[in-house]
Amino acid sequence: MLKKSFFLLLSVAAALFTSSSEFDISRYVNGEFTTASAFFVPVNLETEGREKVTTPANVDEPVEAPVAAAAAPAFRLRDFEDKSFESELKAVIMANPVWAKLYRNKKLSVGLVDMSDENNPRFATLNGRNMMYAASLPKIAVLAAAHDAIERGELKETAEVKSDMRLMIAKSNNAATTRMIDRVTFEHIERTMRDPKHKLYDPSFGGGLWVGKRYAAGGRRYPDPMKGISHAATTDQICRYFYLLANGQLVSEKSSAKMMEYLVDPELHHKFVNTLDRVAPDAKVYRKSGSWSVYHADCALVQGPRRNYIMTALVEDPAGEQIIRDLGAVMDRLARHS
Repeated sequence: MLKKSFFLLLSVAAALFTSSSEFDISRYVNGEFTTASAFFVPVNLETEGREKVTTPANVDEPVEAPVAAAAAPAFRLRDFEDKSFESELKAVIMANPVWAKLYRNKKLSVGLVDMSDENNPRFATLNGRNMMYAASLPKIAVLAAAHDAIERGELKETAEVKSDMRLMIAKSNNAATTRMIDRVTFEHIERTMRDPKHKLYDPSFGGGLWVGKRYAAGGRRYPDPMKGISHAATTDQICRYFYLLANGQLVSEKSSAKMMEYLVDPELHHKFVNTLDRVAPDAKVYRKSGSWSVYHADCALVQGPRRNYIMTALVEDPAGEQIIRDLGAVMDRLARHS
């Protein structure tokens, strides 16, 4: 009888407590309540705004990921690194004694992105994180930084600015590029390249795209902090730049579309373009190249009949222009038949 009365009293007290007071679960978790006070813990611990957690019936079955996290952002190109594709690329490089020697001496770097399956691209590089002098190719960094500055309201998109950007990319005009660098500044070019959205210059991955000198005599130098190179690139980051563009994610979708208009239909028909004129005359080509002394660089986003890929090469060799032509033919075949 006494036992029944005791539990009845506890029940009445619990009801009164929970109806008149807000229970502080944190005090219970932190051990501020005694063992006896456990009787007063409300059965339903959910509060407004708390996400309800459910346990799957079978814990061995994978829990479906939220829709927002199902697809990786397009800029995560490295998520699609493909070792078998890389092996295929390396095999064709090593089959050529000249290319193989350049590759072993880190004087040849190549990158290839097969986008025939747009949802599952295949990405391969060789010496991809070895930063090299890239002559005029890093002018693409100026292009991106200019559009970033336009969106920030720091640069007006005048007819003169648009004309200089076209000359800078299509004809690789040094005077036009220098005017654009002076408008944008080295610091703001670096800001865009290091932007967490892009990370096109990232010391954790060998550096990347960098512009630290005007394309003219005179003026201050602003070399990259890793190797002290004025006009630098890695094939890893060049591929990511063009992949961002192709997915409308460089600066913004609107700016990506405008930059593509500057890069399409190049007016210099050498290196990759010379080869593409022959093997893919109907393809749409978005391209930027560079040459100075023994340094040669090129990148092309190729879209057209049975083609959707990015290829790039950096070469340090007097015969670099012809080497890139020959590499273009090999990589075009590899991208189409992979």
